[in-house]
Amino acid sequence: MVKYIFAMLMLVATQAQAERIRDLTSVQGVRENSLIGYGLVVGLDGTGDQTTQTPFTTQSLNNMLSQMGITVPAGTNMQLKNVAAVMVTAKYPAFARSGQNIDVVVSSMGNAKSLRGGTLLMTTMKGVDNQVYALAQGNILVGGAGAAAGGSSVQVNQLNGGRITGGAVIERELPGTFGQGNIINLQLNDDDFTLAQQITDTINRSRGYGSASALDARTVQIRVPSGNSSQVRLLADIQNLEVNVAVQDAKVIINSRTGSVVMNREVTLDSCAIAQGNLSVTVNRQAQVSQPDTPFGGGQTVVTPQTQIDLRQSGGALQSVRSSANLNNVVRALNTLAATPMELMSILQSMQSAGCLRAKVEII
Repeated sequence: MVKYIFAMLMLVATQAQAERIRDLTSVQGVRENSLIGYGLVVGLDGTGDQTTQTPFTTQSLNNMLSQMGITVPAGTNMQLKNVAAVMVTAKYPAFARSGQNIDVVVSSMGNAKSLRGGTLLMTTMKGVDNQVYALAQGNILVGGAGAAAGGSSVQVNQLNGGRITGGAVIERELPGTFGQGNIINLQLNDDDFTLAQQITDTINRSRGYGSASALDARTVQIRVPSGNSSQVRLLADIQNLEVNVAVQDAKVIINSRTGSVVMNREVTLDSCAIAQGNLSVTVNRQAQVSQPDTPFGGGQTVVTPQTQIDLRQSGGALQSVRSSANLNNVVRALNTLAATPMELMSILQSMQSAGCLRAKVEII
């Protein structure tokens, strides 16, 4: 019988931890841009496209040769085993300058078996506006295959794709807009009204009241003082400020492919009873009262929430777990019953629908 193992990762966080503003936000307008191009890879060792099935490879080669003054006779059936048609992609970094080198990724779009040993011919890299911003060319680095135990070969990388480090040269610069105006917007990585206000308060304490304001749960607006000649220094100072980040929302993330469960420490349970297939889960939350040993002894009555979790499998014995009200114990107990990943996901979704799982459930 296969025993399913659920990866349970508890994201332990303190009540409040200091984080730099640079780790929590990004500057609006400062981002990468995507570039794309179509080109040819030559010099392959018989692993290129089969031209009978990829006629665009032959057409591309004819167009390139005609630009070089070479005319291929009409009706010529070229068997281009050493040539492959590829798509080339790259990221145009923010503040990139003409002459700067960037990495490119080369991927076969035909039926080439491998791009190993190939050379990408000069390829124009265009942006979304159909303007040429870079030229790519160079030798492709492709991952190989490793040997497993017993001498068997195991492929560890795709051979019809590769990378050229520094393979493209930027030819056109984007118009610069940074440093113009007296407003800078910081965008939070996640929507959070509380965090947006905390960042605003931290900046105002450091730069003076009115320096920043939270526009919404995602945007914090910074006002650049008149006469400030360097927005770079202003941002450098602000991004290094530390913010005491409170504990985030309770969340449970389930990977439907692997059955792994990730949760943070704030996930709690309330009383509920759920039946799923041959499994039944009962969560009973009660208050345990501790009285002082002697009356008028100066002690205090302490009320501690306790949770009893009962799990039963058809034909099996009842398993009970007494502990604090947290989901970790439920997942551990289900694991001992060899519950499948689908059963675990269904149980957690049912708990959330019943209102006894105090957390957001996300399935990826």
